[in-house]
Amino acid sequence: MLESQFSVYRMLTETREAAGTTAEPRVLDITDRGRLTGYYEPELNGSRIRSEGFSVPLYRVPDDLLTIDLGAVYPELQGKRVRGRLTDSTSGKRVVPYWSRADIDGALALRGQELLWVDDPVEAFFLQIQGSGRVRLAGATDSGSVVRVGYADTNGQAYRSIGTWLIERGELTLENASMQGIKAWVQANPQRLRELLDQNPSYIFFRELPLGDAALGPVGSLNVPLTAGASVAADPQFTPLGAPLIVRSTHPLDGSPLNRLVAAQDTGGAIRGPLRFDFFWGTGRAAGEIAGRQRHDINAWVLVPKGARPEEFLR
Repeated sequence: MLESQFSVYRMLTETREAAGTTAEPRVLDITDRGRLTGYYEPELNGSRIRSEGFSVPLYRVPDDLLTIDLGAVYPELQGKRVRGRLTDSTSGKRVVPYWSRADIDGALALRGQELLWVDDPVEAFFLQIQGSGRVRLAGATDSGSVVRVGYADTNGQAYRSIGTWLIERGELTLENASMQGIKAWVQANPQRLRELLDQNPSYIFFRELPLGDAALGPVGSLNVPLTAGASVAADPQFTPLGAPLIVRSTHPLDGSPLNRLVAAQDTGGAIRGPLRFDFFWGTGRAAGEIAGRQRHDINAWVLVPKGARPEEFLR
């Protein structure tokens, strides 16, 4: 059935030498092996009102956040955007990078822009990594009700892995630098929490969404609900959004083969490159236990309609 309607293309990635004086960097290696991580829809406890128990803010898109479309000025940069803010200088107003995580959380640069308040800074951080989640609200009028929060925008700062930072300093090994391993390190080193989180200057802003059908996953970049075990996030520069993919990897819990037909229905700030995917495992703590341990090699094949080529569908 698939063979009669689709052409199958094996996905490859190149390693090139650093750009120098030559126009075309030399290709050093070509491989069909990439990296698969996992993500999920976390569930947090929160409130619309700050209190002693709910003191960690989730922010809406700030009023002073600028999004600059570089393609409007430089056609060769079509599709490239940067974020920033206006500031006064001796020569007048100019655009500078938007506040980093340390600025936002440490100096309270966005006071007044809070969307909701939650009870755990670590869970709030991983909510940003996942990009969306559910919040069960407390309070006289909201008690027990659940809302979704979804990705609205970013501060434009580069994403940096706190797991990699811990590995580089010998705090964790590669094998235990999972979400669970990072949380255990924080429990053992609570006084270093701020230092750790600030290593990732990237910051995600949210919008509140109705829960809708609780059985469905969060809405991905294609504006359709994600399906546990069948949706992946991909880099739209290399993988057409909406495209079906065949992936071959390893199940994170028992090491069994993970061979699936999936759809590229989402994107992510850390998902960059032709063979870089994030596998959606579902909602809640059990899904998080699996997703947090997903860090395995992957082979992938993209399916495109007969008579077409993959590059025709790329952004």
